[in-house]
Order: sequence, then structure tokens, then C-alpha cells
Amino acid sequence: MTSDVTAGEQSQEYAAFKIEQRGIDLIPDSDRKMRPSGLFWLWAGAVFNVEFLFYGVLIMTFGLSVPQAVAAILIGNLFYALLGFASLQGPRTGTTAFMISRAPFGQNGNRLVALFNWFTQVGFEIEGLYFVAATVILLFSLHGTHLTGPAKIVVIILAALLQMVMPLLGHATISKILRYLAYIFIVFFAVFAGFTFNKLHLSHFHAKPATFAVWTTALVVLISVGGLGWTENGNDYSRYLPRSTPSARTFWAAALGGAIPSVILELLGVFAFTIGGKPVGIAQIGVPQSFPSWFVTPFLIFAIFQLLSINTIDLYSSGVTLQALGVPVRRWGAVIIDTVVCAVVTGIVLFHGNFYADFAGFLLYIVVWLAPWFGIFITDFLLRGRKYDSLSLQSATGGLYWRNGGIHWPAIFAQVVGMVAALMWINADFAQPSYIGPISNHFPGLSGGDFSWALGMVVGALLYWLLARRGVKREAGSLSHRSL
Repeated sequence: MTSDVTAGEQSQEYAAFKIEQRGIDLIPDSDRKMRPSGLFWLWAGAVFNVEFLFYGVLIMTFGLSVPQAVAAILIGNLFYALLGFASLQGPRTGTTAFMISRAPFGQNGNRLVALFNWFTQVGFEIEGLYFVAATVILLFSLHGTHLTGPAKIVVIILAALLQMVMPLLGHATISKILRYLAYIFIVFFAVFAGFTFNKLHLSHFHAKPATFAVWTTALVVLISVGGLGWTENGNDYSRYLPRSTPSARTFWAAALGGAIPSVILELLGVFAFTIGGKPVGIAQIGVPQSFPSWFVTPFLIFAIFQLLSINTIDLYSSGVTLQALGVPVRRWGAVIIDTVVCAVVTGIVLFHGNFYADFAGFLLYIVVWLAPWFGIFITDFLLRGRKYDSLSLQSATGGLYWRNGGIHWPAIFAQVVGMVAALMWINADFAQPSYIGPISNHFPGLSGGDFSWALGMVVGALLYWLLARRGVKREAGSLSHRSL
């Protein structure tokens, strides 16, 4: 395990616009300078983003009526409560989500879910980089220049290099910049909302509704990109809150910071879709052609910066996840590795892929591992009385969470069975790869429904509770004076 700092460096200043040296090592009290309001604006700054406008447009392409879309958005964004729950452990431990995940899974068993998380983070980075490249290409096209293949490759490389900057500078810089970008983007979206409601086609409220199966698929997409999809990032940022921060304030800061802008932007995307006419651009981010050109160009330019900024959340987390996997690299090195992988795959998708089918499949299938992992993670948190031995979490071998060769088999078993259960009730018929679970068509009235998130979470949590409750409670009872 590689730690980014030595003991002698623990007193280094936590400040914006300086390269952060820390990765998965414990954050000392002297550097825990974030406040709950800062956590709120970090998440609000990330989510006040054109991507979430796109998600509103995306679910409308499934054939939903406006009332169905509004219901999916309101229900789906209740799941930001999961992000709130998945942010409570950071202030108590001072370390990242997939170091804390060692408690239920063990140091070596945790590598399985950490690998899943790394692929998930990189997948979202590819989505963001694809939209950046597509938006740049669009802007050139709108002004009379059509980029060739080599020029598009240059765009991808430059965008990848730009998106590295904030993750390299670290948590303090990310928090500050996202907050100010949120202020600016709120103004853009206020203007966007004015244009949208001025041209809103109310007739779409009476469109023929989609089937229940399609609606549940749209709901899963929103859960995946929203509350559940951010759970594996939560403690990477909340760990900078002082350990004395009340849990309720941490919960609401994270949950509302994500949910409020997500609801607003996804609803705007739905209403923009009703205006009619093809949305502007390859990115299909939902800016109608009927909007005035003086607004479209600056909106898209600023959208590029927002798309780059949301990728910093994933890049920062994917970097510390690589370290939690045991890759012997500093955090800045992990950021570089992830950037290279992201740029290469984005180029492949841009030139040879089917982005929308591939991305829909990605959003539906990541729920298969995320739902049981979250269920196990939170169940373990409650079983151990919300207490951890932070030094054992940090230890590469040995310690309270080592168990059988670094593997806690009850968690591994619960994770695998939970994933199988999720696959039993999934509907990814129009995604790549296409698959419908056998339970999806079994129950009358729920034909074709997708409840992978519910079944995976419940099965994972319940199995872990049955198999691990006694052992985990014994561990909690044996905690030394070092425990938080």
C-alpha cells in the first residue's frame, strides 16, 4: 500500500491551488477545515451541470409522457438520501470510501468491489469527456468549421489534459472552484428556464404514456446517475469534515446538495424536450435550436467547463480507489493513469461506438454491483455501532479487519449473491448488452419492470446481517482506545 505522505508531513497546510499530496492516508484534525455548507456546495457545484439536463432529455427519449418523467425524477432523486448515509463514515475515520469498505470486506476482499468502483468511476469520466469533445466539435460546426478525425483526437487529448488539473490540485481546490462554478451556472440555467417555459408545449402532457417496464427503466437510470451512483464517492469528500460534525448536518449537506440541482435540471431537460425540433448538437444535451444563438454559444462554452469539473469528482475518487486496490502509485500518478485510460476509450467510443446504447447499458449494469455493496456497507456501519478502528483500516496487513487472509467471506458471499439477485430483476432490453432478468416478466402487473436496485440492496444487506452480525459486533466490542 502506498501512502502519499510520511508522518512528518502530517502537519502540511490544507489549501486551495496547491497540489494535494494526500491520497488514502488518514486526514489529521488540522486539515479537516470543511464545513457542512462546503460539502453542500461541493455536491451542488458538481450536479449543477449540463449532464443532469441531458438525463432529463434522455429519459424522455424512452417514450415517457411528461407526468411519467416528472414522477420518475421526483422519486428517483429521493435516493440522494443514500449519498447522505454514505457520507457519514468519512468524518469518523478520516479516510476514503474504499478504505472504509475494508471493514466489511477485509483488506484483500475489498479489492473486488474496489475494482468494480474503479471501472464505474472511469465509465463516468468517459461519459463526461465524450460530452466535452462532442460539444467542442459542435461549437466549431455551428461557426462553420467541421473538424477532421485528427482534429477530434487533438480535442480529446486537450480536454483530457485540462480535466486533470483540478484532481491534481485536490480536495480544497475542487471544493472552492465547484462552489463558484455553481453560482455562475445557476444564472445560465435561470435564463435557460426562461426560454424553456416561454416555449413550453403543454400538449406533451397528454402524450400516450410509456409502459410500466419502460418507466422503471427510466427510474433506474436516474437512481444510477443520482443518489446511488454517488454513494461510492461520498466519504472521499466528507472525510475533510471535523470528526465532531453532527451526523444530521453531514447527511443533509450531501443529500440536499445533490438532490436539489438534480431535480431542477432534470425537470428542465424534460420540459426542453417538449419544445420540439432536434436538440442542438452531437451531444444532444437538450438545447433546442429555437433558442437564440447569442445564448446557445456561451451556454455551450460554459457547459464545457462544467463537464470538465464534474469529471474531477470521479477522477479524484478513481485515483484513491486505485490506491485502495493496492496499486503502488501516488494519488497524482493514479490521476494520470485514469486520464490516459479515459482518453483512449473516449476516442474509441467517439469514432466507433454507439454512445447512447453503450451508456444506457453502463448505467443499468453498474447498479448490479452498487446496490448490494451499499447494502452491505451501511449494514456493517450499523452493526459495529458506527465505530471504526482507523489504524486497522489503514493497515495493509493485520489489524482488526484482516480476518482470514484479509478476506471477510460473509461480505464476499453477500455481494456475489446480491449481484445475482439484481440480475434476476433487471430490464436492459434496449441497452448493450441486451438482457432481461427472469423475474422481470414473472409477476402480473410488473411485467418487464426493473427492480434490480431494490433486490440487490435488500439481498446483500440481509445476507450480510445474517452471516456477519455476531462477528462484527464482537469486533466493535474489542475496539481499542485508537478507535473513532
